[in-house]
Amino acid sequence: MNRSPAPAYKNAGLSFLAGRLARMLENCRICPRACGVDRAAGEKGFCRTAKEAYVYSYFPHHGEEPPISGDKGSGVVFFSGCNMRCVYCQNYKFSQMSAEDGGLPGRKVSVGELAEIMLALQAKGCHNINLVSPGHVLSQIVQALDIASGRGLNIPLVYNTGGYDLPETIRLLEGVVDIYLADMRYASESCAVKYSSAPGYPEFNLNAVKEMCRQRPAPVFDGAGIMRSGVIVRHLVLPQDISGTREVLKRLAGIVSPQNVCVSLMSQYLPCNRAEEYSELSRRISAQEYSEAEACLAEYDFGRGWVQEGYGLSELSGMNIEERHLEDGR
Repeated sequence: MNRSPAPAYKNAGLSFLAGRLARMLENCRICPRACGVDRAAGEKGFCRTAKEAYVYSYFPHHGEEPPISGDKGSGVVFFSGCNMRCVYCQNYKFSQMSAEDGGLPGRKVSVGELAEIMLALQAKGCHNINLVSPGHVLSQIVQALDIASGRGLNIPLVYNTGGYDLPETIRLLEGVVDIYLADMRYASESCAVKYSSAPGYPEFNLNAVKEMCRQRPAPVFDGAGIMRSGVIVRHLVLPQDISGTREVLKRLAGIVSPQNVCVSLMSQYLPCNRAEEYSELSRRISAQEYSEAEACLAEYDFGRGWVQEGYGLSELSGMNIEERHLEDGR
């Protein structure tokens, strides 16, 4: 579809939602971990974040899926901290590690400063605001969005998540988020716990993605092929099928029409962070492992999205697109 609707948040009651999310921090249940700490009073949960958000970096990113990055880049905002502990995380330096003073890496930002970041990315011509690992700082994001929207922010909002989300929290974002860019990491509970310290991940993840697809039932693109609304599911293929690709895609096909969601089948696994401590994760995936994962796309009739060949993104129709990896501090 070739039309460019206004971003969803332009018609949302952001002030009311911001207040509701802020109150949720007082006995934090904003994600499946349900720490119950009083983040509003300065206590830190598993995500190591209290009342203020930390931003590690922000810039126009040209390495996302083609309709997200386009030719001008996606306005990514990388938040420090995370509600998962993936042993192979490529961004572990700011998702899991501490700064010299023991706090999170990056810069603590007020909601006003976060609004300024969003507006600065729009001024650079970015196609969207792409919030990376946003779940633990939703209260701060919505407050900032309320300010930025009032000052002229008018590009789509991308919720870029590792997928460990509470479906009830995602439901609150109806009418706020334009594009959901969600990982589906694991089919197995035991793998989710062992490799990401994420109990209940498969069930929470599936139900959260189901809610995302309910809100954004089909992708919408503008005349230049830039996504304005929809759901993209990312699946990182892990060695020895630790990710459970066939079962993940089977479950996804059970909650949404395969033609109404875009699937990005990712091949760029690297043994980063603590992966070398696990023999099964200490190597890259083989061509055969990725080929078997590709076959699962056809098996469950997923015809929209991207596969990765030679470290590049290719549409399922075969168009080759360069992929660029994030470098710290860009």
